[in-house]
Amino acid sequence: MNDSPSPAAPLDRDAPVRSGEELDAGALAAYLHHHLPGLGDGEIEVRQFPRGFSNLTYLVKAGGREMVLRRPPFGAAVRGGHDVVREHGILAALHPVWPRVPRPILCCDDPAVLGAPFYLMERVAGVVLRDRPPAGVELSPETMHRICLAAVDTLAELHSVDWRAAGLSGIGRPEGYVARQVEGWTGRWRASQTDAMPEMDETAGWLAAHLPAEGAPAIIHNDYKYDNLVLDSADLSRVLAVLDWEMATLGDPLMDLGTTLAYWAEPGDPAELKMFGITHLPGNLDRRGVAERWAEKTGRDISGLTFHYAYGLFKVAVIAQQIYARFRAGKTQDPRFAGLIHVVRAAARTATRAIERGAIS
Repeated sequence: MNDSPSPAAPLDRDAPVRSGEELDAGALAAYLHHHLPGLGDGEIEVRQFPRGFSNLTYLVKAGGREMVLRRPPFGAAVRGGHDVVREHGILAALHPVWPRVPRPILCCDDPAVLGAPFYLMERVAGVVLRDRPPAGVELSPETMHRICLAAVDTLAELHSVDWRAAGLSGIGRPEGYVARQVEGWTGRWRASQTDAMPEMDETAGWLAAHLPAEGAPAIIHNDYKYDNLVLDSADLSRVLAVLDWEMATLGDPLMDLGTTLAYWAEPGDPAELKMFGITHLPGNLDRRGVAERWAEKTGRDISGLTFHYAYGLFKVAVIAQQIYARFRAGKTQDPRFAGLIHVVRAAARTATRAIERGAIS
C-alpha cells in the first residue's frame, strides 16, 4: 500500500476567494511592492484556503513567490483571538528558536490598506489532514500511527520550549491562567448564546467549582489539532510546521492538552465531533493514549485531566457558538456555519458525560 502522496496529489488546496471575503488586490499590490522591493512590479494573484473557521487565510502569488496572508474575519472584532498583529509577533519570536512555525515576512497594522490588520508569512508546502484523507494519500494504520506519535511529540516539544529565552514573556500572564480561562469562556458563551443549552451552563458551573492547581507554565498553542499541522509529503510522520497561532499564550500546558483532546474524536464519539479531523481512523491512539504519550514526553502529571478535557470541550463549543452567532446575525454568509449549533450541543453533552464518569474516554 502506498502511504505517501503521489507526485500529482494536491497538498493543502487553495480555491477562488469566497464572495464577501475578497481583498482589494490593487491596494495589496501597492503595499507589497512598496514594502518588499525585491518583489518586482508584476500583478499579484490572490486565492483562499477555504477550510478554516477563524482568521481568514489567503494564498498570495507575486514575483514568483508564494506567501500566505492572514486577516481577521469580516464582521469580527480584531482584538483578542483575531489579533493578527500579535500572532505575527509570536511567529517572529518563536521561529528563531523553534523552526516548526512558518517564517513571518511582513505585518501591516494599518486597517486602511485592506480594511483590517494583516500579515504575510512563507507558505510551507505540505500535506494537511482535515476531515478526510487528501486526494492521492492512503493512510494505512501503520502510517496513521506514526503521524499520531509525531503530532503528540511535537506538542510536547512545544511545551518544552524556553519561552523566556525566546523573548515571549509578554504574550501572556501565566499566574491565574486557568481561572481566567474558565471565566472568560463562560462570559463568551453567555454573550454569544442563541439557544437554550443547560449542559453548557452545568459544565461552566462545574469548571468554576473545580479549578485545579496550576502546573509550571509553557507556550501553549490553544488550537492544536491535525488540520493545523503541515506534514512532509515525502514522510508524513514529519511535522514541518504548526499553523494558526492566534490563540497562543503562556499558561498551564494541561489546558492545551485538554483542548487537543476535545478535538480528538474516537470511533464511538458523536459524528458532529468528527468534523475536526481523522483521529478516529485506525492507527490513532485514543485520548488516553495521547495523554499518556504526552505525559511520558513532558514528565507532567495528568491525574486530574478530566477537568482539562471538559474545559477543552466547553471551549470548542463556545468557539463554534461564536461563529454560529455571527452566521445567525448575517455577519458571514459561509454556509458551513449553519450547522455549527449541532457541534455546540454534541460538545456540551460530551463534556457533561466526561464529568459524570470522571474520564476522558
